Amino acid sequence: MTGAQATARTAAGRPPAGAARTGRTLLALAAAGMVVSVQQTLVLPLLPQFMDRFDASITDVTWVFTASLLAGAVATPVLTRFGDMYGKKRMIVLALVLLVAGSVVCAVSGSLPVLIAGRAMQGVSSSMIPLAIGMIRDVFPRERIITAIGIVSATMGVGGSAGMIVTGLIAARTDSHHPVFWITAALGAAALALVAVCARDTGARAGGRPDLAGAALLAAWLVCLLLGISEGNAWGWTSGGVLGLFGAAAALCAAWVAVEMRVREPLVRLNLLVGARSLSANIVSALLGFSMFAAFTLIAGFVQAPSAEVGYGLDGSVLDVGLYMLPSTVTMLVFSALAGRIAARLGPAYTLAAGSAFAGLCYAWLAVSNSHVYDMLAFSAIQGIGFGIAYAALGTLAVQHVPMDQSGIASGINSLVRTTGGSVAGAVTATILAGQVVGGTDVPTLAAYELCFWIVAAGAAVAALIAVAHGLRHPD
Repeated sequence: MTGAQATARTAAGRPPAGAARTGRTLLALAAAGMVVSVQQTLVLPLLPQFMDRFDASITDVTWVFTASLLAGAVATPVLTRFGDMYGKKRMIVLALVLLVAGSVVCAVSGSLPVLIAGRAMQGVSSSMIPLAIGMIRDVFPRERIITAIGIVSATMGVGGSAGMIVTGLIAARTDSHHPVFWITAALGAAALALVAVCARDTGARAGGRPDLAGAALLAAWLVCLLLGISEGNAWGWTSGGVLGLFGAAAALCAAWVAVEMRVREPLVRLNLLVGARSLSANIVSALLGFSMFAAFTLIAGFVQAPSAEVGYGLDGSVLDVGLYMLPSTVTMLVFSALAGRIAARLGPAYTLAAGSAFAGLCYAWLAVSNSHVYDMLAFSAIQGIGFGIAYAALGTLAVQHVPMDQSGIASGINSLVRTTGGSVAGAVTATILAGQVVGGTDVPTLAAYELCFWIVAAGAAVAALIAVAHGLRHPD
């Protein structure tokens, strides 16, 4: 094609081929991120149903969620590092294949152990989001990176709300859990095909030998830590089992650090976790994970509380929970797309601070006013603004200072600490809600919910302060 022809194409308003290719890549990654986020939350409303269907205790049934969480926590640093070494698209495809396979296992499951095994396979797909962020950094021009990361990151909130809506619609028509997972399998297969055809992986591949010892030790101490956090309320925080898990996590973590400092090609370079530029991004990620995961548990219970019996709540259904979160879906998509322009003016650190401040504001609103439908809708809209801006900036802040061949693992570590923050949120809020109940029942009091809202708001406020401090310390 001659220069005149190229000019004519541009003048006609058609994007250059490079823009078209990156657009297809972004579409594929966003679709895959949506499906991954849907599978993370769709089982939460079904836990009571599983108790009846499998004649199991709440402790046993909680493993349907915990297994996915643990599998994702272990797989994320391993697959993101392998993505840097052998290609991010390959690892994304692997994660989506396991998502589809796990969904099929869940769809045909007739017992709780089989369902839990399928959920563990699904959980591996949590590594897809940080892998996608790493691929975006490889493929997209610098001026479009924050916007692209924002759109993919927004799928975490959008998919979470969509999962609740899908589950609510199905739960209103059948007592079976099988249709939910068949739908997930179909969505996963569609996302897999889209990634295989459209996504381009142009990043450098570091190659080398995998750090198997580091991977095994990391998996071991993460399982001990997250299992202890997840089961603390059920087993007792001072029980021998929980204290033993925390002790084992500390010992295994020390051994892991020793190994990573000695091997030539470690799974995780420790400066990506606690380095001068990484530490603040990872702390903010943990705090925002605390805030976002808290919404999935607190809002579901609050919306469904019968106001005539307990004096608060919105008398909603599972479907209503998803519908109340629709404003968050809209504002998150809009402001994640605008995050690039905001960051161009403020910089990623101050953009992250602004988003975190909005995230704190939405919970403060509910702590002060929570008795009307408009309170929940306002909360949802403000939450979408906050997380839409914050996650776009956070994804950039986590990887902008690292070499290109480490962008996947840097994003993976940031995602891992966000998952840890979410686990802590579940434990903290569950402890508060279980400790303050309406007399003669096991239903939490309004004061318990309001205390949780204030705690989550404080966590987001601290995240905003840390982001501001990072911006002052690293103005470049």
